[in-house]
Amino acid sequence: MSDLVNSGNANAPLLEVRGLKKYFPVRKGLFSRVVGQVKAVDGLDFTLGRGETMSLVGESGCGKTTAGRTLLRLLAPTAGQVLYSPNPEAAPTDIFKLPAAEMRALRPDLQIIFQDPYASLNPRMTVGNAIAEPLLVHKVVSASEVEDRVAGLLERVGLRPDVANRFPHEFSGGQRQRVGIARALALGPKLIICDEAVSALDVSIQAQVINLLKDLQDEFGISYIFIAHDLSVVRYISDSVAVMYLGRIVESGTAQQIFDDPQHPYTRALLSAIPHADPSKRGERIPMTGEIPSPIHPPSGCHFHTRCALAEDRCRSEWPASVALGAGHQAACHLVQSAGTEEA
Repeated sequence: MSDLVNSGNANAPLLEVRGLKKYFPVRKGLFSRVVGQVKAVDGLDFTLGRGETMSLVGESGCGKTTAGRTLLRLLAPTAGQVLYSPNPEAAPTDIFKLPAAEMRALRPDLQIIFQDPYASLNPRMTVGNAIAEPLLVHKVVSASEVEDRVAGLLERVGLRPDVANRFPHEFSGGQRQRVGIARALALGPKLIICDEAVSALDVSIQAQVINLLKDLQDEFGISYIFIAHDLSVVRYISDSVAVMYLGRIVESGTAQQIFDDPQHPYTRALLSAIPHADPSKRGERIPMTGEIPSPIHPPSGCHFHTRCALAEDRCRSEWPASVALGAGHQAACHLVQSAGTEEA
């Protein structure tokens, strides 16, 4: 185990994920016998710095949301470590090894904003009560102070304090998402998982919510894991990006590295699909044939080879190791390995 685990490190990241896996059993028959596993997340490794935003991107079904929920222990992990360092001078904590009482005490630090703001709010609770609930459960403030704290949170996310007595159905989608942000912000978190937090909103409202998230990050030093499929939004908000395909990260790096110098064929195909208003900036579209394979029976070798026009025999039999391409830039592709060998 590295020195990071054994002792404090002033430069330690806020979060270090190692070998994260989440499999769902496939059951069949009268006795619900396990006949297979859905490998939704199949060995993720990444780090998240303090006050930074890392985006997880990829097509629907690649495992982004499952990864986010698993690392918060909203889903029980199959394997792996999530090392959390609220204090850079202290040794990090493996979230997966914490007993229930200690995990509960850690919950204020780790929050989530869900994709559907209506489904994530109790329709029978006023928005004021929804925001107040975590404050009371974790005893952050006394009962007499809750009303003022809720009013301040509503104002901070761009809503009037007098809306606290309204119910979720009385708000627009953008307003409901602001309520969700206020609730996530209530306990003073150090990390927020933004699970497709703007994908259900109109474009103009998306911009407002994204700017709100950036302002909150600047003000409170919050770190985000931003789960999204809209790459134009990802480029704007991210410090780093990890591209997922069928439960695995195929390329990762800074936002500039991923968008300006993509190396994996899958990353290039995703970026080629971004629409451009200026015709002169439109590049050649890289097609991907077929659908994402089943995570129950993933293809051998590189999982992407069934849809990759550049696939070779080696791609069909061997999973490529991740290759370092520069400071923090990595890609898992045999073609990248070959190119690096030729240049050397």
